[in-house]
Amino acid sequence: MGYSGARGGLEAILAAEDLVRRARDHAPVAWADTEQIVARFRLAVDRVMGEAGLFDEDTAAAAFRQAEGDPLEASHLLRAYRSTLPRLAVGEPVDPDEMLILRRIVPAFREPDGPQLLGRTTDYTGRLLEKPADAPEADEHVAGAPKPRTDEQRRPRRFLDLLRELDLAVDHRGEAEDAEPFDLTRKPARPPAPRSAALAAMARAETGALVSLWYRSILGPDGNLHEVTLGEVRHGRLPLRVKHPHTGNPVSVGDFRVTEAEAIEDLNGAEEDRSRFDVGYGLCFGHNERKAIAMANLDIANRRFGKSGPLEQLLLLTTDGLDSGGFLEHLKLPHYVTFRSMVERKRALQAAAGEGPAPRQSEPFGGEC
Repeated sequence: MGYSGARGGLEAILAAEDLVRRARDHAPVAWADTEQIVARFRLAVDRVMGEAGLFDEDTAAAAFRQAEGDPLEASHLLRAYRSTLPRLAVGEPVDPDEMLILRRIVPAFREPDGPQLLGRTTDYTGRLLEKPADAPEADEHVAGAPKPRTDEQRRPRRFLDLLRELDLAVDHRGEAEDAEPFDLTRKPARPPAPRSAALAAMARAETGALVSLWYRSILGPDGNLHEVTLGEVRHGRLPLRVKHPHTGNPVSVGDFRVTEAEAIEDLNGAEEDRSRFDVGYGLCFGHNERKAIAMANLDIANRRFGKSGPLEQLLLLTTDGLDSGGFLEHLKLPHYVTFRSMVERKRALQAAAGEGPAPRQSEPFGGEC
């Protein structure tokens, strides 16, 4: 791929950047501070953190503001910032069963162990647009602080445990092909890859790309998913622990929010255990249920068909938003040499066909791009 040298373009580039900064940073409206962005655009901030692979709400909010509300550009900024940070410590493995539940639904079973906690959701709300002219006033009918929950209610037993007790779920725990999780931040994953690499790629994938691939697996030509059932969705906080530099003991240094999903698939393959269900797993930063659910379903599909079809390659190579978006965006850069070579090939074909060479138009030397 070739690029033309940009002569005289630097001044235009600086002027364009200045236009962005003046319109963004000095717009005649109230400044959107970081706290306001985190509170009012929490789902967008969570999505940016998930696709960037860095859990830091304030930094993600700053990236979202700098990107003028473009989640993909904000993820790009945050991932670039992440690459500049030193690795002071490595987090200790954490058991998802330690999650402090903020929201938990079990669509597959009416009375699971523990409560169904709807939490903060609009799943059951009509999609009617509200356009208030001013900030809403305090409503005395609005419920106050949420009812306190016990530790048992905040850490219920998961639905998959019930399926295992009933011997209805295929147990993959002894089939670990990658005891040490694949670190996608250190090296890219290429097929064939272990399951942890596919899960890591999906956790950082662009949400829309993953949902699109999930839908293709249901209605598209691949047909990798058939009877889709959602077992459980959780949103909550997990502890972050690192080894103490002097004692070597694990110490808690904070927590982070994640969304976790477990999907159920009916096995019907000739060599599969048709008397049991397969269960897929998804987990990503922040509150992003679409991504976690798509991830759990695609985890099953990748285990069943990833090695025999294109699914694994699609998951590993086409769902990263920075990869796909970056390739698309680069098309806006000058490609004069590339296109000129294409034109020359067309002229050569025309000449070979006897249509005669068209007169070649040379570019003026020193022309500005």
